[in-house]
Amino acid sequence: MRADRLLSLMLLLRHRGLTTAAVLARELEVSERTVLRDVEALSAAGVPVYAERGRHGGFALLPGFTTDLTGLTPGEAVALLGSGTASTPGALGLGPEFASAMRKIVAALPEAARDRADGAAGRVLVRHGGMLRDPVDGSVPGVLTAAQRAVFGGVRLRLRYRAGTRPGAGPGTVTDRVVDPVGLVQASGHWYLLALRDGADRTYRISRVEAAEPLAEPAQRPDGVDLEELWLRRRADFRARLPGIRVRLRLPAERREVLGAVSTVEVREEDGELEVVAAFGDPAHAAHVLWPLLPGVRVLEPPELRTALRERARAVVDELG
Repeated sequence: MRADRLLSLMLLLRHRGLTTAAVLARELEVSERTVLRDVEALSAAGVPVYAERGRHGGFALLPGFTTDLTGLTPGEAVALLGSGTASTPGALGLGPEFASAMRKIVAALPEAARDRADGAAGRVLVRHGGMLRDPVDGSVPGVLTAAQRAVFGGVRLRLRYRAGTRPGAGPGTVTDRVVDPVGLVQASGHWYLLALRDGADRTYRISRVEAAEPLAEPAQRPDGVDLEELWLRRRADFRARLPGIRVRLRLPAERREVLGAVSTVEVREEDGELEVVAAFGDPAHAAHVLWPLLPGVRVLEPPELRTALRERARAVVDELG
């Protein structure tokens, strides 16, 4: 175990440069005293670690020191680093192991490729919470691949995009546009492209992109983008523009798992049934999410949503004859 930690420490110092004992201890999940002992062990083994004193001091490796880790291409590193979000390893219980693997991947790359991989890793984000709670939709694989190429390559992207509409209102308007990609986010089963169009923030759902083509022109991407912070801000802005409604539902307690499809505000259980208050963006969004859950979930209010679902059910019966 200690040998693996020593290797991780060496790779951290190589990748990050001058780093304080406190930061190293937090990254390796050990005490600062253990870090100091490990630094001494590396020095005794011939690894050129030096300490820099003072307020902004820490530990570093002498310039030019390299480790012999080979066999990983830059493209493979980008693919792995792009998956390095908190949700994936945490959900699998592999947080420390995942972090250690990522450090080894980065250290295995030549300097130029390492910079490219680091930059790519900051352009993909995986989160649980989407814009709204919607059924998972599919994305055209070729479109997602084209978007990834543009995001990682730092080039502009031509899109043919179908605007969203209310359920039952027919297909949305399709337009062509050229955007500057900022990053890709996967949230609640949906892929989103965060981009700039004529300098203005835009968010595109990949499942609504009918065609995508990376261009040869470099994208105008702001420096120092925090993709997670940007995503959370855009999602909050989107939700703030919605009127928002509360829907009261009732369902058998054994069907509790379907609540994963809705944003619950309140849940009460009585006599084997759940009474739920759920939040939705607007009545159309509520109907879109709740329709696949029927008939096992009863919609109690608001009355206009009950009417909309009833009319939709009648239309289905009429279609079936």
